[in-house]
Amino acid sequence: MKYFIQCLALCALSACGTVTQYEPPIANQYSPQVNMIAGWMAGSYSSAAQSQSDSEYKNIVLHMKPIWMDRTDGRWLYVEQAMQEAADKPYRQRVYHLVHHDDGAVESLVFELPGDALQYAGAWKQAQPLNELLPSQLMPSSGCGVKLKAKSATQWSGSTDGDMCASSLRGAAYATSEVTVTESAITSWDRGFDSAGKQVWGATKGPYQFKKQSQ
Repeated sequence: MKYFIQCLALCALSACGTVTQYEPPIANQYSPQVNMIAGWMAGSYSSAAQSQSDSEYKNIVLHMKPIWMDRTDGRWLYVEQAMQEAADKPYRQRVYHLVHHDDGAVESLVFELPGDALQYAGAWKQAQPLNELLPSQLMPSSGCGVKLKAKSATQWSGSTDGDMCASSLRGAAYATSEVTVTESAITSWDRGFDSAGKQVWGATKGPYQFKKQSQ
């Protein structure tokens, strides 16, 4: 179970990476695309349907709550993930920063919270979560951002960049994330690979499927 929790901690829009000092992103402005994707992503999700049809997938709850709404450098989301049976004890807590790129893509940059992340557990329930923090207090996971591009009017997909997202979990050298976002669902396939390119952790059959339960 401990290993399973460690692996699941990489679910939904990023795998684990090297934590570096904070550096503001180059692309950091609003755009209609950023606003749209942030609106799609915001909400509470569950993988219950997938877990019921395939026992290899666990029942996971995922919450994404907009934060720092008065900022003008893109959109920010607080992200919390937990096993359904331990919903009040999240195993993964992150901040995503959605930024615009000149090619029309939207990148979801990944940040870790300072100190003991569990002190922020349940923050998604608050009207203005994480208002006691500043972006400069977050720790970016270098190379683990996911660059999303439009596949259709109703679907955006993307992935991490090659082997840029470092990971040492279970003998891995790097991790990858493949993500698809729609207005009602998110799928995320996170995997770890050793230096020879052999998969050493993560789902082998396909991505986790998270269905939106509420906005």
